[in-house]
Amino acid sequence: MGAASDDAVKELGVLMEQVEAPLRRSFQNVHQGYPKETLSRFLKAREWNLSKAHKMLVDSLNWRIQNEIDTILEFLVCYIFVEHTCMHYVDIISIRDSQLVGLSGYTKEGLPVFALGVGQSTYDKASVHYYVQSHIQINEYRDRVILPMLTGKLGRPVTTCIKVLDMTGLRLSALSQMKILTSISTVDDLNYPEKTETYYVVNVPYIFSACWKVVKPLLQERTKKKVQVLHGCGRDELLKIMDYSSLPHFCRREGSGSSKHSSTDADDCYSLDHPFHKELYGHIKEQASHKELIKMGSLHVSIPEPDPDDTKIVEVIQAEFQKIGVSSFTFTCNKNERVVQPGHVCTGAAAGRMAASPFVVSCRGPWARGRKERKSSGLEEDTAYLGQWQVGGSVDASARNRRAQG
Repeated sequence: MGAASDDAVKELGVLMEQVEAPLRRSFQNVHQGYPKETLSRFLKAREWNLSKAHKMLVDSLNWRIQNEIDTILEFLVCYIFVEHTCMHYVDIISIRDSQLVGLSGYTKEGLPVFALGVGQSTYDKASVHYYVQSHIQINEYRDRVILPMLTGKLGRPVTTCIKVLDMTGLRLSALSQMKILTSISTVDDLNYPEKTETYYVVNVPYIFSACWKVVKPLLQERTKKKVQVLHGCGRDELLKIMDYSSLPHFCRREGSGSSKHSSTDADDCYSLDHPFHKELYGHIKEQASHKELIKMGSLHVSIPEPDPDDTKIVEVIQAEFQKIGVSSFTFTCNKNERVVQPGHVCTGAAAGRMAASPFVVSCRGPWARGRKERKSSGLEEDTAYLGQWQVGGSVDASARNRRAQG
């Protein structure tokens, strides 16, 4: 930091000494003994504007107090609800199975590596409040347990992390998850600013690439520099900054993806059997046991209003998803979707051995024309055209009536 930056940190520090006692106590939980680094993060998030950074930090501390964030690591995530006269029990297993996140290891510089299965997280086992609460608990455990531990071990402040985002399985249906994703992003942007050094995006499908092209120009230059879209699973690039043992399981070989059922749970950082999750939920249970009344359920954390620029980005993503949905073919084969892009010619084998099993060809958009040809093998060749698009594959007679009509 330059002299001007140092002065801004000092001035913000003086302002924070003047806030009310509850805010000062909450601020201690945030900075964990390193106030200068925390003040710098909030200043950086507001382009070093002192008044804006001060307001952002005070608003964040008020949010923490109003939503009991300082005691959230004492709160067990589980609840019971009744639907159609049936009682359902949802616990952390359900949350973790539908919100894929974990700590895979550490970089060579000592930063924690968090893995997120963006494409395969379904967020369909609970309401948005439980997913937001679970996300905040991981944030707080990172900031109040993991980072202070690394700071003590390395003898220097460690206040940030890196994240590896796996886009395996990302589909148009992700549009329905925008509310949850926006809520989580807003919580991070306004209350945990500048905690991530770099976002590495791997296993990128066409849908992400199309959205990234229109979203990237809308981002601040500082944010754009943080995002690195890697080739394939990103293994070779990531090995430059971390050892093989710290690679997320979906980066260890091409095509591995963020499978929810890894062959070894010890390697699958999403699994509740992984050391990170065992330590996290062991810590929460221990903290909860110290209380006379164990807290269970959802805190229903209030979601701050997103920044107008962030709202615009969400709208652009939604529009791009809808555009892709109107102008794309989607194969469904054994419940696995495949989106074919403009100009792509896809045969049954190239579409994932589709020729070997029945599949449905559905078109989001009007059919230009279709053609059926009898093959000598007794199968039918079904080819559909829409402009430059050609999709073909073998379909047996039993699947004939299941073909979607445009």
